[in-house]
Amino acid sequence: MKMTPEQHRQAALDLARAELEAKAIAQLATTWPGMDLDDAYAVQREVIAMRMAQGAKLRGHKVGLTSKTMQRSAGIDEPDYGHLLDDMFRADGDTLQAARFIVPRIEVELAFVLGRPLAGPGVTLFDVLRATEFVTPALELIDGRSHYPRTIVDNVADNAACGAVILGNRAFGPTEVDLRWVGAMLYKNAQVEETGLAAGVLGNPALGVVWLANRLATFGTTLEAGHVVLAGSFTRPVPVAAGDAIHADFGPLGSVACRFV
Repeated sequence: MKMTPEQHRQAALDLARAELEAKAIAQLATTWPGMDLDDAYAVQREVIAMRMAQGAKLRGHKVGLTSKTMQRSAGIDEPDYGHLLDDMFRADGDTLQAARFIVPRIEVELAFVLGRPLAGPGVTLFDVLRATEFVTPALELIDGRSHYPRTIVDNVADNAACGAVILGNRAFGPTEVDLRWVGAMLYKNAQVEETGLAAGVLGNPALGVVWLANRLATFGTTLEAGHVVLAGSFTRPVPVAAGDAIHADFGPLGSVACRFV
């Protein structure tokens, strides 16, 4: 690390203010030259600690930057992760206030809901399949509390850009289907904007959960029973604004939707 604990806290306070005011701040990599990935995760942990001190509860994690293309563009060779708090979750079909966000975009994902804890290191694909109670379609709303274009440290510090999570209304077991072949069509205002296969997430979305469990082990953190893990997007992010209606169709596996006002 190249930043002090006091600097980590100040960066976290700046991000919290940006979220509250829905106004982006300067890139942290510019404000804090030399900020490295360890610093970025330290800032993220400060952000989450502040939110939890205000009453929010940890409900899971998200995995990001799971495609090789996105990793190359960010200059890294592994995904990143963020925390999911209870006040980020919305129900299928909910209405969201677009003005609460800065640059809102929607991604299509699969959410893994754990039935038992997962603790690395050494977690395997089969461990994830055994620990998962069910999988469900999901949308992630990503947002940026610092200005784009951003470096990887900006994205990590900003809780991996997570803004909100919308879970679908249908659940299926992790071995009921070949997760690699789960596909979805993302509609905005009744027009197809993106399509994708879940194999775009590290070859198998369950491998996103494998990576996360083993990465969190370096901090002594366990994925808990009942927690939700967003395994990573398999579409490009689609910008949204007030008046937009979003619908992700997963075919026989269900759908998930939201709209913005």
